[in-house]
Amino acid sequence: MKAMILAAGLGTRLRPLSNSVPKPLLPVAGRPLIVWNLLLLRRYGITEVIINLHHLGDLIEKELGDGSRFGMRLAYSRESVILGTGGGIKQAEGFFGGAPFMVLNGDTLLELDLGEVVGFHTKRGALATLVVRDDPEVERWGVIEVDEQQHVISITGRGRAEADPTVRPKRQMFAGVHVMDSRLLKPVPLEQKSSIIDAYVQAIERGDRVLGYRMEGYWSDVGTPESYARVRRDVDAGLINLAGRETVSEAR
Repeated sequence: MKAMILAAGLGTRLRPLSNSVPKPLLPVAGRPLIVWNLLLLRRYGITEVIINLHHLGDLIEKELGDGSRFGMRLAYSRESVILGTGGGIKQAEGFFGGAPFMVLNGDTLLELDLGEVVGFHTKRGALATLVVRDDPEVERWGVIEVDEQQHVISITGRGRAEADPTVRPKRQMFAGVHVMDSRLLKPVPLEQKSSIIDAYVQAIERGDRVLGYRMEGYWSDVGTPESYARVRRDVDAGLINLAGRETVSEAR
């Protein structure tokens, strides 16, 4: 399976930190944040990755190069204007060759068995699988409702009503990792800014199988100076085992 890391954002909430350093290159435990996500992908055998670029994108490409020092092959999708999650993934569509692929947000740090996520997606025959998690502030992040069979029935209030009104769906948040079939991208407009959430909602309304995979491990975004500081404290406290991502030595 191939993957995409979304790294084109402006990082406005992180200013002034992001004025000269793009958010994916902020150091965590001595390495840029995006490198930890690359190592997580590699840990589960995903070694071909495309990264979309906009804000200070040349710095990201200069830092990562072709990926060979990580034992990976990296490609880049440059956006002269930000295309959003929908438009950004659509622009990179050719990279995936029509096969299912994984997408990670470039501004999160998490511990997750990606092999289990892919297995869940494949076994259940999903069009798309969103990794979701419980959070006491779920309203802040945007509510994803998941039924007892792990079908996503609505995203931020859009989708379909639960068939059984006596069953209350779980209210969870999106963790920034998803696996999708390339067919999901068919209605996404090319070279236009859009959100991939729109494609998900359309799929849910059609009755396509969009699933939610519940994760329980460490998760944090790195979207503000406060959350960035918290991530560094969490790493120092051993709340996430980044060393586990280095089971394969970097080639130098």
